[in-house]
Amino acid sequence: MSSRNVPPVVLIVEDEGLVRMATADELTDAGFSVLEAANADQAIRMLETHPEISILFTDIDMPGSMDGIRLAHAVRERWPPVKLVLVSGHQSPEQSMLPSESAFFSKPYDVAAISQALWRLAA
Repeated sequence: MSSRNVPPVVLIVEDEGLVRMATADELTDAGFSVLEAANADQAIRMLETHPEISILFTDIDMPGSMDGIRLAHAVRERWPPVKLVLVSGHQSPEQSMLPSESAFFSKPYDVAAISQALWRLAA
């Protein structure tokens, strides 16, 4: 299989297990390869061990050492090529709070719209 046929790898970071699993299933059905993390610390470890990750899809509101916005900034700094998508059901951050070249979606989000946005980012 040539590298052009390899699906983009999305890392979903979501502390709510059912939401994470449902999103993973939807994105897998949409043609992505999906990895999952329950918090920012797990996400950093995944990024360190999976250089094939091309998109970070993270909830903003998470317990632990950092929220999704801080995670996105850390990823932008350490892994600049990784595309960033942030979601939240509780916040609507201003674009100036987000890293450059990142996208934000409010929950509940339309998975089809998310999928289209991820394919555009992966292109």
